Amino acid sequence: MGNIVIERKGPVGAIILNRAHALNTLNTEFMLEISEAFQQLEHERDIYVIIITGQGKAFIAGADIKEMINLSAVQMLDWAQLGSKLNSYIENLRLPVIAAINGFALGGGCELAMACDLRIAASTAKFGLPEVGLGIIPGAGGTQRLPRLVGVTKAKELLYTGKMIGAAEAERMGLVNTVVEPVLLRAAAMETAERIAAQGQIAVQQCKRAVNAGMQSDLQTALSLELQAFSVCNATEDKRIGMGAFITKSKNKVFVYR
Repeated sequence: MGNIVIERKGPVGAIILNRAHALNTLNTEFMLEISEAFQQLEHERDIYVIIITGQGKAFIAGADIKEMINLSAVQMLDWAQLGSKLNSYIENLRLPVIAAINGFALGGGCELAMACDLRIAASTAKFGLPEVGLGIIPGAGGTQRLPRLVGVTKAKELLYTGKMIGAAEAERMGLVNTVVEPVLLRAAAMETAERIAAQGQIAVQQCKRAVNAGMQSDLQTALSLELQAFSVCNATEDKRIGMGAFITKSKNKVFVYR
């Protein structure tokens, strides 16, 4: 994984995209490396939360157009399916994923960020889905995840115009959770990750499962999914530990499941 740096701090794993010479643009090799990095951290028992961020001026500045331009329609479909599969994998990963968006998150980079659970952006970050200017549309989830995050009207505006927006506007429309100064980005992402990691991990993972599945369902089905997840949590030792600590006002609770 020559374009990826993996770091670990306690229960938090970080994937640092280090194809900075190409603004971390996505080509086939790079997407496979990102997928491999996520799979590696997912299977490490002591990792509970994953942060993904970029090195240099970009989080991911889109697709590698030099690779795409000569692909046939069939090859382009295969290429887009690779990106779509990666983003769906991140979205449905057992562990929570935080995107720490350090710079340009355009096209495929914006799509990957939207597949993460939380997005924390540097104040200098830029977002956009400029594919219409290239004669194509987003092919890795952009037309589907964006309206679910910001609403249909705003999503259509961004998709139809291909315009780029700043971090402050992205926060106002709900595309990102928090905006911080660039020097504070990784610390802010780590603080959020550590707070998540301190909770009962079965409960965190069941929250993710319930939200993701429920968003694709009608309300009654979603409520049933929530009750299933609630029941799972009630069968764990973590429930006894968490509730016991609440009753005794203990601040030293240690959840069993990791």
